[in-house]
Amino acid sequence: MEQQQLAVQRFFLKIFLKRGSFLLPLPQPSSPLYFGNFTILYFATATSFTGKNIESLPAPLSLRKLGDVLEERYKGIREGVLGHSLVTINLAYVDVPEEGEDDVIIQEGDEVAIIPPVSSG
Repeated sequence: MEQQQLAVQRFFLKIFLKRGSFLLPLPQPSSPLYFGNFTILYFATATSFTGKNIESLPAPLSLRKLGDVLEERYKGIREGVLGHSLVTINLAYVDVPEEGEDDVIIQEGDEVAIIPPVSSG
């Protein structure tokens, strides 16, 4: 299962990095994008829904609250994208906690990825 997750991560990172014949650079930790913020990477339908590949939000923020923040910015994203997407924080898959469960806190400099299911054909 771990090899499959790594393969999926590599696949999505290749899609994110390769745009035509050029590479899109990822921000470095020293970049102003990181100061007091965390980064969200959007893939597949999440990119289509938001119109962005990458975005920065103020940290710290709970993972549960992230859904509220994104829903406020992009009406309908919770049902249209987040409800069936995988989430990673710093390349580790995490479950979005239900009400009453311990929450994960996204810290300054963290990288969150929203990875919707992808069909192949």
